[in-house]
Amino acid sequence: MIDEVTLATIIVFLISLVISAIIIYIVTNIFGEDEEGFGTALLAAFIGAIIYAAAYYFLRPELGWIASLAGGIAWLIALGFLYSIGWLKALGIALIVWIIAAIVGIFLPTMIGPL
Repeated sequence: MIDEVTLATIIVFLISLVISAIIIYIVTNIFGEDEEGFGTALLAAFIGAIIYAAAYYFLRPELGWIASLAGGIAWLIALGFLYSIGWLKALGIALIVWIIAAIVGIFLPTMIGPL
């Protein structure tokens, strides 16, 4: 069953997309991938969201860890393609992005107060 998409859901998605893109942009620049601009980071964040949504949709929530693993590998491939980098560098970028995103995810909702 498909739930109704509200304006608030779209706004929260767009805000999280931009925050993810900022994190990806900063981390990729730290790793020396500064030829690509913010647009590539935004595209990487969007592709990541699509990959994970598709993985969870097709692998069902009962197989959550498999969906996460499949989505993670697919996102590594996407990062490698978008930034023209190898597997190890993509893995390093992804790990740092996930750590920073987890930290931001803990603090950000409490900074703006209850919605």
